[in-house]
Amino acid sequence: MSDNQIVKMDQGGVNARILAKETKADFRRIEAASVKMPTRFTSAEGKRYFVRLFSTLQLNTHFISVIARTRLDHDDIAKVEATIRAQLDAVNENLNQAIDGAEALFKAHGVTSAATYDTVPLAIEVGVMSSSGRRFLEVLGKLDQLMPLLQTLEIHEVVSAQAVDIQRAGLKRQVRDVANGARNFAMGLRRRMNALDGREASGKKGLPIEITDEQAVDASTVDATADQGDDDASVQAEALPLESSEIATAVDAEPADADASPQ
Repeated sequence: MSDNQIVKMDQGGVNARILAKETKADFRRIEAASVKMPTRFTSAEGKRYFVRLFSTLQLNTHFISVIARTRLDHDDIAKVEATIRAQLDAVNENLNQAIDGAEALFKAHGVTSAATYDTVPLAIEVGVMSSSGRRFLEVLGKLDQLMPLLQTLEIHEVVSAQAVDIQRAGLKRQVRDVANGARNFAMGLRRRMNALDGREASGKKGLPIEITDEQAVDASTVDATADQGDDDASVQAEALPLESSEIATAVDAEPADADASPQ
């Protein structure tokens, strides 16, 4: 039967291209222990966000929690860690709601199976060095789980292509903001440590750190690896309501030709 295929199927080339395009994170100076966890991503979004963001988030949170703590006030570091943890919890909750909403729409419209990918899954074992790394890996896994559900709803015209694009872009932005926020915090703490080195001779102490909502929000503007597909106006729109009833209402309110909009 395989000899009669009318299309060429992926044999791992997609994963090779994704891995080849990304700069390898340098862990050679990291001496921390890690828990080895098998992980598997099937969606394009899950694969790319894992490769682009997971290792760099681990490096930045390791710097915050281990290296910066040796030089700066422990209470200041705890504030940064709490902010990152709150961001992770918020994104995790939003993804849970989106998955529950999609599954409710499956049931309401008699959809019995989800779309699957013909590309080879990205399956590797990763070393998780911290609770933040473990939480972020879980977030990436839920993003990967949600993507085919949204695609299925679009295929069956339960939700329009435009609505799916807005939903997808909003959730991806939230995931990306967590990694970017950790990077910005690490950079800020590194600058404080450098400034502290220059003041130690005179015996002056570093200034107390302040963590504001603006600091976390501004982190979303410095991602150099954002998808080209996120550059359109849908990135600027808010994510659709995540409750299934609210999604259905939003879709009903769209123009009649919204489902015909191109991807």
